[in-house]
Amino acid sequence: MLEGVNVALGVSGSIAAVKVVELAHELRRHGANVRAVLSPAATNIIHPWAVDFATTEPVITEITGDVEHVELCGYDGWADVLLLAPATANTAGKIAAAVDDTPVTTCATTALGAGLPVVMAPAMHEPMYEHPGVLAALDTLEEWGITFADPRIEEGKAKIAREETIVTEVARATTPDSLAGTHVVVTAGATKERIDPIRILTNRASGKTGRAVARALHVHGADVTLVHDGPDVDYADVLAVETADEMMAACREAARDADALISAAAISDFTADAVAEKIRSGSPLSLDLEPTPKLIDSVREAHPDLPIVAFKAETSGDDDALFAAATPLIERVGLAFVVANDASVMGADETRALLIGPEDASAADATTVAGDKAALARAIAERLTATLDSSAR
Repeated sequence: MLEGVNVALGVSGSIAAVKVVELAHELRRHGANVRAVLSPAATNIIHPWAVDFATTEPVITEITGDVEHVELCGYDGWADVLLLAPATANTAGKIAAAVDDTPVTTCATTALGAGLPVVMAPAMHEPMYEHPGVLAALDTLEEWGITFADPRIEEGKAKIAREETIVTEVARATTPDSLAGTHVVVTAGATKERIDPIRILTNRASGKTGRAVARALHVHGADVTLVHDGPDVDYADVLAVETADEMMAACREAARDADALISAAAISDFTADAVAEKIRSGSPLSLDLEPTPKLIDSVREAHPDLPIVAFKAETSGDDDALFAAATPLIERVGLAFVVANDASVMGADETRALLIGPEDASAADATTVAGDKAALARAIAERLTATLDSSAR
């Protein structure tokens, strides 16, 4: 997600600075190069040696005759983005007033003047976050183009955003916003069909791929609606559903103002008539299963012109068989493209898939993507960008 991106990490004197070591590691896990700048107050909370270890780069704790702020964040400087994490109320106010009395605020002024992307992750006690002057400073910074990884309001504190959120916003700030102005609906994970108040029919889908796709679309600038039976996320508006019927109804409604639908969920193929009371253990039992309607058919019926991307999982493990299974789906529903993979990757972190479009004559013509699910998600976001650009012409 951040392969080759140079991140200047500005650390202010919040207790959240203790999380900077793991944040730096997380940025690097996603491919970023990190160099840190600490304010004097930050050095009282976390030792520069710890940050040096986490970044594998010398830490800047003062501005010297080497003009470190310009070398990092100036015109043609080293950094591709300045990340202020944590950013205190004091630091936000100083940056908004162009006060440069720490290495962090001086780097921020330089970055803003040079047009460098800046991402801020505020962290402070909640009353400070609600102070009119702090809110006005944050509004000013947003007007100047700074983007925010918003804090979590918990226990009377505006706690620093989760590492996943910060990494996502850094990626969005450094990725071309090729999907800006678009709204994409994404489904993810398994659905659950009720048998009784306790038991369900479901499958092995984890939702990792769908969530990775939603995140990649957000990084590329899209507004994303994620329809799933899973956690809230910071990169999409979540519609919580459980059954295939609920997912279908949510998608038909969300697609009213959407530019595309990506159906990554492993939707139950069958449902049962649920009973109101628990079926007693050991009782003889037979289930009458009814096929569930196909979500992509239902959405296509409601929205004839909507670009739709479907996923197709098979157990063959053979590219030709995957292509043969995907092609009729493309023709029947009029899909933009299909993401076809072997069912063995369900729940795994690594994947391999074919991106098959209506123009592909064989499996050899399809785009093969192998690696982690974030890589597949990026490929899908890029393919969708090309699809929407083509349809707009």
